Amino acid sequence: MNGYRLIAASATLLVSAWSPAWTAEKPAAAIVPADFTTVIDNPFFKMPEARTTYFRSQTADGLETGEILVTGATRTFMGVKTLVIRDRVFLNGKLLEDTQDYFAQHKNGDVWYFGEDVDNYKNGKLVDHDGTWHAGIDGAEPGIVMLAHPMPGDVYREEYLAGVAEDMAKVLSVNETVTIPLGTFSKCLKTENWTPLEPGVKELKYYCKQADGLVLERDPQSGERNVLVKIEDCD
Repeated sequence: MNGYRLIAASATLLVSAWSPAWTAEKPAAAIVPADFTTVIDNPFFKMPEARTTYFRSQTADGLETGEILVTGATRTFMGVKTLVIRDRVFLNGKLLEDTQDYFAQHKNGDVWYFGEDVDNYKNGKLVDHDGTWHAGIDGAEPGIVMLAHPMPGDVYREEYLAGVAEDMAKVLSVNETVTIPLGTFSKCLKTENWTPLEPGVKELKYYCKQADGLVLERDPQSGERNVLVKIEDCD
């Protein structure tokens, strides 16, 4: 999931404020399309139309940059109209990944993730579409990428297609202070993210209301940081 990419460890418990009975063994409850909107205004995950956010990370392979654009386009899955987010990642200036993510907000404020189309590149050439999944197709299930009222200890599944997309998240704190080039933000949300497909690998994410969402991703093992460097709104 790129600007929303996750790396991971393993878990079986899933907790959702909307559907407590939904576990990793039991798919999401019946989706009611009328309960969703493409207006995404969760304070930890706002997606205003025409906004682009820019991220930067110095990795072992070089400088990685990301551009996340709220396109305003829509696509429907399981009867739910979702908002299309284009997420591009570049390594040393060359396109590495070009993804379209599909989000919708439930009436209770949870932001749901309904799939992604992934184009992976190497040396400027398209090589595959690994990581692509669509909710409601081939056993894929939607997940939650942001709870309406996250609390420490909440655990939830962000996406599900067996063997392809099994990202999980756990809320660690809602009172973090984060300093990045854009400023210092307080009362931020901190999550731990992982997938059973990559045992032992974890990532920490920080979301701040003052910046409308994700500001930092950190690998606790390597120390690599993917940092928000710019927010651009177009009229």
